[in-house]
Amino acid sequence: MKISKRLETIASLIPSNSKVIDIGCDHALLDIYLAHEKNCECIASDINNNALDQARYNVLRFQVKTVTLMLTDGLDNIPIHDEDIIVISGMGTSTIEHILEGKKLSRRLIISSHTDFEDLRRYVVSLGYRIEDEKYIEEKKKAYIIMSFVKGDVSYTDEDYRYGPILKKNVCYIENEREKVLEIINQLPKGNDEMKRRTKILEELDKLRNNA
Repeated sequence: MKISKRLETIASLIPSNSKVIDIGCDHALLDIYLAHEKNCECIASDINNNALDQARYNVLRFQVKTVTLMLTDGLDNIPIHDEDIIVISGMGTSTIEHILEGKKLSRRLIISSHTDFEDLRRYVVSLGYRIEDEKYIEEKKKAYIIMSFVKGDVSYTDEDYRYGPILKKNVCYIENEREKVLEIINQLPKGNDEMKRRTKILEELDKLRNNA
């Protein structure tokens, strides 16, 4: 079964025979792949009934028996056990924080946000997790960051939160960040506060690039 590079990267972080809770499953392609290729049991949930209708069609089409579909908001009404792996992808950080807030969570989380990566790292670490792994991929001219968290206590620097303790050593990621900052700098008036702030960020990225 062929899935996107993004979903394939998420799947690579999940061991065989795992129990997975996939929040915002969309068409359940990740879950079907995990069931077929890694013998995983999955709960695939989404708040959108149209998405789940397509997920039901896909589950029947690929004859999968270990994927359970649920129409629910985030983690509401989903039984969670410590050994489960919770996957949340395709949303912004504020939505992800809302999903996680006040919930009994499992030992391991895999999260791919569209926005505010520093805020996401700080928030999840504040819940008692450490950053186990980070992946950076490019697909169809879009960049994606996927983070794996596991319960544990680790002290991080501001630089770690800003760029990721693992990703800050990834040359492709650093180059992509530099290009984005340079594009913004080239559109700003010289000498204003935002220009100074962006220039400082560029200096940080140059330092990381040289140390990667």
